[in-house]
Amino acid sequence: MYMKRVFLLGTVAAIALTSCVSLSEMEALQAKYDQTSKQYNLKQQELLELKEENAELTRVNQSLSSEMTDMAVSKANAEARADSLNRRLEQMHHHYDTTMENYVQEVAGKSRDLTRAQNLLTARTKELNDKERELQAKELQLAEQQESFQLQKSELIAKQKELEAEEAATRNKLRAKERELEAVRNSVTQALTGFADKGLSVETKDGKVYIMMENKLMFPSASWTVSKDGAAAIKELAKVLEQDSTLNIMVEGHTDNDAYRGSTAVKDNWDLSVMRATAIVKLLLQNGKGINPARIEACGHGEYAPKVANDSPEHKAMNRRTEIIITPNLDALLKEMSN
Repeated sequence: MYMKRVFLLGTVAAIALTSCVSLSEMEALQAKYDQTSKQYNLKQQELLELKEENAELTRVNQSLSSEMTDMAVSKANAEARADSLNRRLEQMHHHYDTTMENYVQEVAGKSRDLTRAQNLLTARTKELNDKERELQAKELQLAEQQESFQLQKSELIAKQKELEAEEAATRNKLRAKERELEAVRNSVTQALTGFADKGLSVETKDGKVYIMMENKLMFPSASWTVSKDGAAAIKELAKVLEQDSTLNIMVEGHTDNDAYRGSTAVKDNWDLSVMRATAIVKLLLQNGKGINPARIEACGHGEYAPKVANDSPEHKAMNRRTEIIITPNLDALLKEMSN
């Protein structure tokens, strides 16, 4: 600035030396100089301020350059990271696409499974509903059956009591019949007491009275004519049997297994046993006028219903016998039991 001022003074002096300048012109020039100097100073001040501003801008520029460098490095790092992230993103996209495809397939499969399950559930629900309706129907039927059962149970209890009463009455009647049968046995035993040592015995078995008479008491060998002692025994028995019209009488003839040797119309033991049974039946009817012939049966077993084995003379003698079986007439009692 100083050099510029000297230059201006020199310029003014030169002008003064080379020309004639008036005082007014000098003053004007001086004023102009002063004005110019003032402007110069202002410009110098502005220049200084601009230099300071430029220095500040330079510093700012350097800072910005450093920041730009840092930003470039950061950008490079960011771009590298962005590339890495892009690659990772692409991998993630690929993984996502694969996962989504698998998921879609899985969802489709599960959807099909769900559809099948829903169909199965629907069918099962329908089946359960059908079963429930069937169960309700059965429960209703069971309730009706239970009601019917209770009614039947009540009826059965009443019927059971009725049957128990009938059974008790029947047992009483049976016991009465047994007493009657025992009385018959006692009467028969008492009536035939004199023949006990002659081959006659009386016993009760299966609700019947059995009068067993050996052939030595009743018949001569190979004959169906009743002996004197046998006829006497039948006479006494007839007196007892005609006192009770409810008794049924079965006369059975038996022989041993020795072959029949007679020369009459009787050909074998079977014929002989029948003839002996019939002969006793006739004697019973002759001596017991009150005996109804419809109550008597005659049959012959021949040798086919032995009492013991025909393996000795004693056993054969036991098998040659006549049995009179006395049975109470239970028809009326059975009829009462069946009603």
